[in-house]
Amino acid sequence: MTSLITSEEIKKLQHEFDYIWKIERPKVVQAVSEAAAEGDRSENAEYIYGKKRLREIDRKLKHLGGRLKLLKVAAPPPVYPVVVSFGCWVSYEDENGNKRCYQLVGPDEIDVAAGRISVDSPVGQSLLHKRVDDEVSIRSPGGELTVYITEISAARPA
Repeated sequence: MTSLITSEEIKKLQHEFDYIWKIERPKVVQAVSEAAAEGDRSENAEYIYGKKRLREIDRKLKHLGGRLKLLKVAAPPPVYPVVVSFGCWVSYEDENGNKRCYQLVGPDEIDVAAGRISVDSPVGQSLLHKRVDDEVSIRSPGGELTVYITEISAARPA
């Protein structure tokens, strides 16, 4: 699994970690402390929920912290890329004239609706290192799909 990430996404993950650690977790700790001060904890719904929420937050912090330690920020793609590489936007057309455009990103950044697919996915692997006008075979659940790369860019095409 790729441990690369774009500089924009590492900033988002770091911001999320910082927000949870500095703002959300202290609020929950305070709420749990106040609920504990009310007495019997065994039947105190606020205390029980707060402790559960605190465990969820700690799991999220552990996950984010672990990922942030492993991830490496990829160099941005060249301004005018010649081959498909990490971070590039690639447009292609299939034999039926259907057009698609995706950015190849790391697994922490996947958002298919926004056109961001993993460089490790079958589509990403098929497109990697290809050039404009290359014919590419992509394996899909529906069978083999042949596409033609029409554009490679550092920024999302208009």
